[in-house]
Amino acid sequence: MTERTAYRVGLIGADIQLSKSPALHMREGRAHGLDYVYELVDISARNVPESALPDLLSELEERGFAGTNITHPFKQAVIPHLDDLSEDARMLGAVNTVVFSDGKRIGHNTDWYGFHESFERGLPGARRERALLVGAGGAGVAVAHAALKLGIARLDIYDQDPARAGRLAADLNGRFGEGRAAVAEAPAAVLPEADGLIHATPVGMPAHPGMPVAADLIEPRHWVADIVYMPLITQLIATAAAKGCRTLPGGGMAIFQAVGAFRLFCGREPDAERMSAHFAEMFNAEAAA
Repeated sequence: MTERTAYRVGLIGADIQLSKSPALHMREGRAHGLDYVYELVDISARNVPESALPDLLSELEERGFAGTNITHPFKQAVIPHLDDLSEDARMLGAVNTVVFSDGKRIGHNTDWYGFHESFERGLPGARRERALLVGAGGAGVAVAHAALKLGIARLDIYDQDPARAGRLAADLNGRFGEGRAAVAEAPAAVLPEADGLIHATPVGMPAHPGMPVAADLIEPRHWVADIVYMPLITQLIATAAAKGCRTLPGGGMAIFQAVGAFRLFCGREPDAERMSAHFAEMFNAEAAA
């Protein structure tokens, strides 16, 4: 059988025109000698509603895509439109990668791995007794899982929807043991006692400017991790760095979730260090422009 050398993949989401995923994936594809095309499917640019998701999935399937990444606001909404889920995706109830194979749509989650790898590399030795997670949506569930895998003893979860935070805390306690996760009424109720802050909402992106917590709640002793990487230095990261905090921008998670997705799309082992170097090169070029 002839080995497949051409792949077309995508990213379905809202306000994603600044995504670095196309360049990151396509450069790695070329390094493997592949004809690899990565296309943005942006509902904002197309001016279609969130209810268009089923049609977009069908469109990509019909066009012969190998799969597609999934981002805000679809990481949980996509699940009813899939045929099966990987163990990670089923456990987390969130999907960021869909593989089209043999007429089936299989959902995977590489977000938790992306955050886990990024944290281990970017915040070695960080105190992990207690942390606040802001955001319990599709990205938040993956980051929360990674946080407890990283050994954070207690994770307090704040979300604008307290019921969603409650469901996530209950899932985590069922998976990791009672008392590992709890609902936070407000960031101000937790951060004075916490070692660090993890941010997992779209706040800080160009379409959602601002900060997820008040600046005066951040102390120099905190470490601060953001999953937003457009821009790489969000207002949250800049504010924390100015106070002397150890910081983890969202770029690392973006790189390592892409490593996992590339592997799923084409069955080849990506070079994580090469992808990391390319990611840094892209941002350095923008900074110099």
